Amino acid sequence: MLNKKIVKEYGKNDKDSGSTSVQVAHFTERINVINAHLKNMRKDHSSRRGLLILVSKRRKLLKYLKKTNIQEYITLTEKLNIRK
Repeated sequence: MLNKKIVKEYGKNDKDSGSTSVQVAHFTERINVINAHLKNMRKDHSSRRGLLILVSKRRKLLKYLKKTNIQEYITLTEKLNIRK
């Protein structure tokens, strides 16, 4: 359900689940969920490692988006409230 909402909001159409902006939005949602989990479970190192992997993937996608479409990068980072 949440994935369909993200695709609808950030994609070009309802079936556009692979575009860079949709992937970044999906990673951001997962990062927020894992952050909330880690606030309660401080010693969960496997989730922390997964978080670092997700942050790295999101960073690479944002770097690509910035290089190819700067305007979409700016609107996406403002909308998701990242890169303050």
